[in-house]
Amino acid sequence: MASKSEVLGSRTTRLTDLTATIAALPRWSILLFAAIAVRALTFGNPVVHVDEEFYFVTAQQMLHGAVPFVDVWDRKPVGLFLIYLLPAAFGVPAGIWVYQAMALAAVVGTALLIARLAEKAGWGSGSLVSALLYLFMINFADGQGGQAPVFYNLLMAWAFLLVVPRPGDESGDRRRIHRGTLAMLIVGVAMQVKYSVVFEAMFLGLWLMWREIKLGTSMAHVIRRGCLWASAVWLPTFIAWATFILIGHGDAWFYANFGSIVDRLSDPPAVLLRAFLKIALILGVLLIVSGLSRHVPVKDESEHPVRALLFGWLIAAVIGLLVFGSWFNHYALPVLVPASLCCAGYLGGTAFGRKWLAPAMLLAACFGGEYTAWSAKWHRGNADQLEALADGIGHGSGCMYIYSGNAILYSYTQRCALTPWIFPSHLSRERENGALGVDQLEEINRIFAQRPEIVVMRPTYFGERMAAHRLAVQRMAAMGYRLRGRWPLGDLLISVYELPAARNAAPPRLASSKPS
Repeated sequence: MASKSEVLGSRTTRLTDLTATIAALPRWSILLFAAIAVRALTFGNPVVHVDEEFYFVTAQQMLHGAVPFVDVWDRKPVGLFLIYLLPAAFGVPAGIWVYQAMALAAVVGTALLIARLAEKAGWGSGSLVSALLYLFMINFADGQGGQAPVFYNLLMAWAFLLVVPRPGDESGDRRRIHRGTLAMLIVGVAMQVKYSVVFEAMFLGLWLMWREIKLGTSMAHVIRRGCLWASAVWLPTFIAWATFILIGHGDAWFYANFGSIVDRLSDPPAVLLRAFLKIALILGVLLIVSGLSRHVPVKDESEHPVRALLFGWLIAAVIGLLVFGSWFNHYALPVLVPASLCCAGYLGGTAFGRKWLAPAMLLAACFGGEYTAWSAKWHRGNADQLEALADGIGHGSGCMYIYSGNAILYSYTQRCALTPWIFPSHLSRERENGALGVDQLEEINRIFAQRPEIVVMRPTYFGERMAAHRLAVQRMAAMGYRLRGRWPLGDLLISVYELPAARNAAPPRLASSKPS
C-alpha cells in the first residue's frame, strides 16, 4: 500500500503536469475558454440588460427605415446602433445569440490586448493574470452582455497599443506619427460608440504631444501634429453630424448627442451615493493593487515611459467616471481595462502577488462575478419568461405602447411602436423630464390619442415620475382598457392591458417618409 508521502507526491506531480499543460496552451485559447465559462449563463437570454434590448430594437427599426434620433430617439452615438445592425438582421432569437457572440469576441480580443500591453510594460509574468482578471471582473459591472464599453474597450486597448513608446523612437519617424494618427482615429470611432471615452481621448492626445516634446520635436511641429491628431479623433463625429445635416436632421442629431446630456437632471443625492459606493466596491481592490504596481522596479529603462502611459490612462479613465456621474454599474467597464492591466505589475512582479494575491483575486473575481451575473438573470428574467410574455401579448397587427418594461418586446411581438421614445424610462423617469426634446406628459397623451391596442406596464419603480404614471393609468381607465393578464419576468410581474375596441392602427409615419 502506498504511503501518504507517495500519494501526496503523486498528486503534486499531476497538478504540476496540469499546470504545465495549461501554460503551454495558446493564450487566446485560455482566454476564450475562460470567457465562455463565465459568460455562458447569459447566452441566448434576451433580457440581460434593458440597454442592450433597446440597442437591438433600434437597429431593427433602422433596418426598416427609421432614422436614429428622429424616428427612434436616444442620446447614444450612432456607432453603437451600427454595431447592432448585423445581429438585428437575424431577428429574434437568433440575433440575440449573434450580438452575444460579437460581445464574446470583443472581450477576448480586449483581454489579449491587455496581456500584450502588460508585456510591453515589463509585466509579462502578470500578463495572463491581468487578462483573466478583466474577463472575470466585467461581470460585476454588467459586462456579461453587450453593453457599449464591451465593444469600445477593444478599440481603446488597440489605440493605446499602437502608441506604446519604443526604445528607438525618433521625432521625425513618420511611421510613429502615423501610428499616433491611426490611434486617435480609432479613439474617434470609439467616441461614436459612446462619448464617455472623451477624457481618455484628451489624455491620449495630450500624451502624444508631450511625447513629441520629450523627443525634441520643435514647438511648431508639436502644434501641427497636435492639430492632426485632434482632427483625427473628431473626424468620425463630424462625419456623423454631416450625414444627418445632409438628410435634414442635423439639429435633431446635435440635441440628442449633446444638448440632451446637458439638460438631463441628476438623481437624488442618496441614489448617487449608493451608486458610487457600488462602483467603489467593484474597482477598489484593482485600484489599490494598480497603485502597488508603481513600486515594482523596471528591468529596462525603456519600460518607464510605457508604464507612465498606462498609469496615465488609468487616471484619465477614473476622472471620466467621476465627472460623468450617475455611476450605473456598467460605468465601471471602461476603467476595468487599465485597472486590470496595471495590476499585472504587482501580481506578476512580486512573490506575494504571484503566490497569494493573484490566485485570491482571480477566484474572487471568477465566482463573485458569476454570482453577480446569475443574480442579474434571476432579477431580470430569461428567454422562456420573455417568450411567454410575448405570447400573452400576441402578435396582432395593432400597435403597442410599453409605458414601462422591456423594449425587446417590440421585436418578439413584431408590433409597431407609436412614439420615437421607445426606451420605456425616457417618458416615465423623473430625471429625463425636460431632457428629451419633448414634454413627457404631452407625448404620453399623443400616444394614447393613437389608441394603442396593447399597453405594457411593470410595477412602479424608484425614480419614476408619478405624474406620468397617473396620466397613463387615467388614460387607460377613461378609454376602457382592461387587464389581459400578468406574466412573471424575473422578480417582477408585467401587466398587459388591451383595448377591446382597438382599431388596427397604422405604423407611425417615419421622418424620412412623406407626410400623409
